[in-house]
Amino acid sequence: MSGRPLDVLEASLDEEVTVRLKGGEEFEGVLTGYDQHMNLVLEDTEEEDTTIIRGDNLVSISP
Repeated sequence: MSGRPLDVLEASLDEEVTVRLKGGEEFEGVLTGYDQHMNLVLEDTEEEDTTIIRGDNLVSISP
């Protein structure tokens, strides 16, 4: 796997990930989509069936 961020996201599609946001909030869910701005779509999170996270708020993504 390449170390480029979008390559890592591509390899993590349809996998469980943990996303940490600037405010300290964390989301766990299945990564089902992303774009070039690193906006993410997570399915099956505790909060909702589908959660969209704006890339500007991301601190880390752990596959």
